[in-house]
Amino acid sequence: MQINPAYLESTVVLAVVLCVHMVVWNQHSWCSIALFIQAFYVQHKWDRLLRSGGAVFQFRPAANSGIVPASMVMPLLGLALREKCSASGNVYFERFSMVVTITGMMLALFLSLIALGITRPVPTNTCVIAGLAGSAILYTTKQTLTVSEVIEVLEVLLIFVYLSLIVLYLLPRCFTPGEALLIVGGISFIVNQLIKRSLNLAEVKGDPVNYFLPVVVVGSLLLGVFFALLFCFMESETWVSSLFFHMMTAVLGLGILMPWLSLFIGRHPIMWLLDFLTLNERRLCLLAYWVLLAVVATCVVLHQNYQRQSGSKKHQASTVVRKYFHLIVVATYVPGLIYDKQLLHVASVGCLAVFLLLEYVRYFRIRPLGQLLRQLLTLFLDERDSGPLILTHIYLLLGMSLPLWLFPGLCAPKGILTGAGGLVPYAGVLAVGVGDTVASVFGSTMGEIRWPGTKKTMEGTATSVFAQIIAVAMFLIFDGSINLNSTYSWIVGSITLVAMLEAYTSQIDNLLLPLYLFILLLL
Repeated sequence: MQINPAYLESTVVLAVVLCVHMVVWNQHSWCSIALFIQAFYVQHKWDRLLRSGGAVFQFRPAANSGIVPASMVMPLLGLALREKCSASGNVYFERFSMVVTITGMMLALFLSLIALGITRPVPTNTCVIAGLAGSAILYTTKQTLTVSEVIEVLEVLLIFVYLSLIVLYLLPRCFTPGEALLIVGGISFIVNQLIKRSLNLAEVKGDPVNYFLPVVVVGSLLLGVFFALLFCFMESETWVSSLFFHMMTAVLGLGILMPWLSLFIGRHPIMWLLDFLTLNERRLCLLAYWVLLAVVATCVVLHQNYQRQSGSKKHQASTVVRKYFHLIVVATYVPGLIYDKQLLHVASVGCLAVFLLLEYVRYFRIRPLGQLLRQLLTLFLDERDSGPLILTHIYLLLGMSLPLWLFPGLCAPKGILTGAGGLVPYAGVLAVGVGDTVASVFGSTMGEIRWPGTKKTMEGTATSVFAQIIAVAMFLIFDGSINLNSTYSWIVGSITLVAMLEAYTSQIDNLLLPLYLFILLLL
């Protein structure tokens, strides 16, 4: 009997939901269980729509809808953050975490309504379950959020609706419904927060480092949407169009984003960045080391393309070759996490901006690098890059960086969390850099016993868990700020759950796994 891997994936997600519920145990955690139940039923409807071609937009093929794992990320993240901020007595971020939780639930409910609205015949049982879950969430929202917080949730929902229409229309086959929920929902929340803070500059406070990411995300979004619409009406491969692209990029960066960022940090961003990078000799050494690793990664790309030119034109990079980049990224992030998290934060945001800009250049075939980038990156395509964008390397960067960007520094005494929370910044390194890499390499080369319904092997999962435990031991040796306080069983259980999710999910594991490990370690 063939087992549907989506059911087993949902079982793992349910285990995570129950872990969070047992730790938090409040009305929002009960709502998260109700949300999971309705998402489980709705995922079946979405999967049937995808198989029949009845979905409104073109989604990524060869994958299920991913509604269950994606729907639970933002609510569980808000619950975990609230628990940590409540323990530290930070009331502002405790309220902010509640907004994150309710926003994630509302976005998931909206996506469920879309599936139920276009399903024929109307699924009565699923509609009843979704209605009950929605009623419970709305009642909880009314009881726990203020009017201004409810308006904030509705603002994010409005941005999400319009942004989803634009992104899914312009970028067919790039996302599953769950991935679209996770990515577009996150961007919508960032856009709303940046607008809110821009309108209340008198209340802006905190570390200037934290404002780089929202400005980069909004700037990249504006640039991409503008040129995607513009190049629908004109040819993008000419020198005139390319010159216009470079000119408008410079205008956006220097004329809009730089002044915008200066409002938040109180100084010219370039001068602030120069002082930040040259603060001490350690930062200069880290930057030199990262430049060296960037050169190594570039040499790997050029070498693989040279092999393709000298051999078969259909030559594709193997799984082992692609995992070289995971090892390079691990070698990049671990020293930064140990010695200078702030520098790594800024460097990763800058790298994200460069990756997005280069992807725009490749996608629009902007001269002089557009065609060259197409030739170089085509070698590393896999089945997940079925749309017009190549996002695998961007997902890898996001997976490694999100635990660092989401780290609740203001809710941690002296910027350090005790117990399993000490490993929170390392969640991306553990789940993607170590776990996913070891599982892929050992599973593809030595694995024989497959998990039911998937191509993943038990040997790959077992070696993944073992390798992550060894990595935790290494971090304990080299990072003196980590103090696990006898939480070893929780850490091993969290790593095992995330490894099982990697075995059964068909979503982008580079994006999903670090977020779930982040949530579990934060509790």
